[in-house]
Amino acid sequence: MVYEFEVPAKIIGKGRPRLNSYTGQVYTPTRTRDYESLVEQYFLLKYPRYKSIEGRAKVNITAYFEVPKSTSKVQKEQMLGNTISPTKKPDIDNIVKIVLDSMNKFAFKDDTQITKIEVEKLYADQEKLYIKIEEY
Repeated sequence: MVYEFEVPAKIIGKGRPRLNSYTGQVYTPTRTRDYESLVEQYFLLKYPRYKSIEGRAKVNITAYFEVPKSTSKVQKEQMLGNTISPTKKPDIDNIVKIVLDSMNKFAFKDDTQITKIEVEKLYADQEKLYIKIEEY
């Protein structure tokens, strides 16, 4: 079973849990919850009749970042030619966390099933996430 889809939106990493100083409760920031929901929606849009992966799973994530507007033509060609990679936020581990948390109970039953991950940050004309989840 293979699930492959894109999330054409600004990439947001998983935010740190916050503490409500009045109630003492820990909560997930709204921005993080909204992005997790967006990833879920794009998954459900492409796979409305999904079946969760039962066994071990492999995840490929490619984060495409938009080339900054102030970049010279030479640098832009290098960025799009993959000789210059994005070294900006969000961090790669926060991208992985937000994707895995949003796919929990959808593409796979629990993120403990993930035994192999491949992640890459690249430049492109449009900012988007490419996600491929497969059972192996």
